[in-house]
Amino acid sequence: MRINRCPSLSLCDRVTRRAFLQIGGLGALSMSLADGRRAQGETVQRQGFGRARSCIILWMTGGPPQHETWDPKPDAPGEIRGPFGSISTSLPGVRVGELMPRTAQILDRLAVLRGVHTDNPSHPGSSYEMFTGTVHPRGKGRDDVVDSRSDFPNYAALVNRFRPAPAGTPTSVVMPEPIFNVPFYPGQNAGFLGSQWDPWLLTCDPTAEDFQVPELKLGQDVSRDRLVGRRRLLDQADQALSRGGSIGQYAARQGEALELLGGGSIRQAFDLSREPAEVRDAYGRHKFGQCCLLSRRLVEAGVPFVQVNWHRAANDDTPMWDAHWKLEENLKNKLMPPMDQAYPTLLDDLQQRGLLAETLVIWMGEFGRTPKLEYVQPHPTVGCNHWGNVFSIALAGAGIRGGVVHGSSDKDGAFPHDFPVEPPDLLATMFHALGISPELEIRDPLNRPFPLSRGRVLDRLF
Repeated sequence: MRINRCPSLSLCDRVTRRAFLQIGGLGALSMSLADGRRAQGETVQRQGFGRARSCIILWMTGGPPQHETWDPKPDAPGEIRGPFGSISTSLPGVRVGELMPRTAQILDRLAVLRGVHTDNPSHPGSSYEMFTGTVHPRGKGRDDVVDSRSDFPNYAALVNRFRPAPAGTPTSVVMPEPIFNVPFYPGQNAGFLGSQWDPWLLTCDPTAEDFQVPELKLGQDVSRDRLVGRRRLLDQADQALSRGGSIGQYAARQGEALELLGGGSIRQAFDLSREPAEVRDAYGRHKFGQCCLLSRRLVEAGVPFVQVNWHRAANDDTPMWDAHWKLEENLKNKLMPPMDQAYPTLLDDLQQRGLLAETLVIWMGEFGRTPKLEYVQPHPTVGCNHWGNVFSIALAGAGIRGGVVHGSSDKDGAFPHDFPVEPPDLLATMFHALGISPELEIRDPLNRPFPLSRGRVLDRLF
């Protein structure tokens, strides 16, 4: 398991990840586990609706098709309707794609947004908008945008900043890998806000029999007493340097790393062997399923924000949800079965444990697919290209009204018909649920003020 957003690379300050994480050289571990506790004298404003203690994002990397998921068009011509039919749901009069039979049975708990749009056909560009609620400075439709410290902070970083977890608990965890397509997509970190607010990006495989987080294990030469001693020394250093600006803050962040290593709840949360076999089976013994289970365990342990990214499968010629070709084969055999197993299981599990009422769960991707089936050269089978003009997402929990379909697309599923939703609206609603006012301001290095989101809270969802 790794904690850096750049697998196989050194950090920007040339410190390797291994050196960064080892307890013997605690150097900078806690800088990746940042939260608002280290801002001395800084008051964290807690405004907004505040029903969500935690938020889980299920990110369908690549762009899931709207017609085969949340917005089927059963009466449209075949080239628009697609290769699959639709099925009834627990919500009378509302249908979903036929490959979602289990999800169909929980639609009365969900709010489905069918008019979301970015008008951006670029994977990194549209992802950036969904992550930050802002358009990339280089504009829409560009595939050459990459991550930068000038990026607007993403939602996970802003939760880090305004909803810090208790000591010894990370605030934002993203797994099982960062999102990339050769370069890393922009908008996955704290950007201009500073690396101290970056989410904890984990590269992991919780399906492995020996799955563990080595970064959370004490070294063989470090006893519990020795760890406590280091904590005391750092406390003394922090007190002595508390007026020393970044040096004092650095010592404080080292102390937080020790709190995380010394505390047992988070290490136990990552220990999937504690789960009964039938629970692990219910989620599915695939990476998405076990990551969904891990997300439940993390919010149960007090982590405010968890994102599960749909992962790249080894030797997959049509990676993730980017169904340019082999649409029928990949949806039927690779994508929909694990998603339709793990997603409703997660919601059921959260509800049975009394956690759904305080956990906002959002299912989404960066965009949808072209509403009409196409041959994508040079491939011999039909598929769908990128489509940011309309797509669907789903929300549940934390005061979100179930059985709601918010907005609609036109007859072909090509453009919003009514109640369109843009990324800033989604982020404003997310922050509102988490008790963070979207109107709070952050400042860039030039001291220019920016609200967390310029969107409107979707009041109809509550």
